[in-house]
Amino acid sequence: MVLIYFEYSFVLFFLFISLFLAILIFILSYLLVPQNIDYQKISSYECGFNPFEDSRVQFSVKFYLIAILFLIFDLEVSLLFPWSLCVNQLSKVSFYYIILFLIVLTLGFVYEWYKGALDWD
Repeated sequence: MVLIYFEYSFVLFFLFISLFLAILIFILSYLLVPQNIDYQKISSYECGFNPFEDSRVQFSVKFYLIAILFLIFDLEVSLLFPWSLCVNQLSKVSFYYIILFLIVLTLGFVYEWYKGALDWD
């Protein structure tokens, strides 16, 4: 029982060290850096001119569709890369599963394209 607590004591030690360093760096950065307030940087718009329209204008849904498509294809790459590294060690069933996965993604992309989600008006 004592051995278990001894193993976790290293984790607790590094947790305290990292917490101490984080607090120390925060305090030192607050004390050593001059605190001059730049009113241009704390204003709501840093670009230097007033906004053209109201900030509550609604975005087009197409922005969200493009973001979702990016996430889907980003996940595809994150799944295909490890699969491609060990494809020689896997069975034929896993190969057919990944082909099915790619077909489903391609059909979804063609459907989005057909519905006009990628057209910018």
